[in-house]
Amino acid sequence: MLDRLLAVLRARFGTAPALTEAPRGVEILADMANRRVIRRYLDKPVDPALLDTLCAVALSAPSKSDLQQGDIVIVSDKGQREKLEVLLPDNPWVKAAPVFLVICGNNRRHRLLFEWRKRPFVNDYLDPFFNAAVDAGIVLATFTAAADRVGLGSCPISAIRNHAAKVSDILGLPQHVFPVAALGVGWPSFEGVMSPRLGLDVTIHRDRYDEQGLADKIAAYDK
Repeated sequence: MLDRLLAVLRARFGTAPALTEAPRGVEILADMANRRVIRRYLDKPVDPALLDTLCAVALSAPSKSDLQQGDIVIVSDKGQREKLEVLLPDNPWVKAAPVFLVICGNNRRHRLLFEWRKRPFVNDYLDPFFNAAVDAGIVLATFTAAADRVGLGSCPISAIRNHAAKVSDILGLPQHVFPVAALGVGWPSFEGVMSPRLGLDVTIHRDRYDEQGLADKIAAYDK
């Protein structure tokens, strides 16, 4: 399994760390490194109980100060889905996805706590938005990883943010709750295609940020 992990990393990045001993969970690491975006699905439903379980696993992920500022909207009503799909003309595959989710950042509950206790909200700057957006991103990443583990495929849809106000109206999102990404989910009809990534020497830094040789490294990646 160590050989498989290293082979997958070389395929993804062009190189792999000099790992000589298989760590615990090496099989899971190899599967995670081999993750594929899936945009084609079988015509097979996803058990709602399994979907709820994956949502629960995703919401078990780390959260800033345990404020729990990530929410998941499961869009199953056909009319609701059609309204959202119209906003995503460059993602026609979404219509075939058995499951459609919208991952939201939620700074509303945090603010309501202050309101309920008749206290001023003392951090009304970029920070609350940033925290909620990061929490939602962590929920998104954890959901996709959990879905992979049970054999489901998924593809995030960042274009949902291009229509944040319309999406908020469709989903009834109140102030300070905002869409971060949509997610199509289903049983894969093919194994997917690996997306090559920038070399590890571009995105892993030692002690200080380093752009030495960046232009040449990106040119090599493009090639």
